[in-house]
Amino acid sequence: MKPSIGRIVHYSLSQQDAEAINRRRRDFHEGGGASEQRGFIGHVGNHAEEGDIYPAVVVRVWEESTITVNLQVFLDGNDAFWATSRAEGTEAGTWAWPERV
Repeated sequence: MKPSIGRIVHYSLSQQDAEAINRRRRDFHEGGGASEQRGFIGHVGNHAEEGDIYPAVVVRVWEESTITVNLQVFLDGNDAFWATSRAEGTEAGTWAWPERV
């Protein structure tokens, strides 16, 4: 199958992804919350770890030969993660088609 804009895939977080997500969430809590700043979006959610799998929407297809895409990853919280230039695969930091059930 070829990815196209709007398709749902599964994304496996890399260690760097998880660290970035947890940092944003920690910064929100340590920064005193959203009520102190206008336009500030609080990142709140459960702790993310390498290998966690989340649904993601394909927002751009870059290279059809390598199937490199940009994704908006739906996290377990009120925020999302922008995963750029990610390849299809089975290891952390890649995306895969969901199994049919």
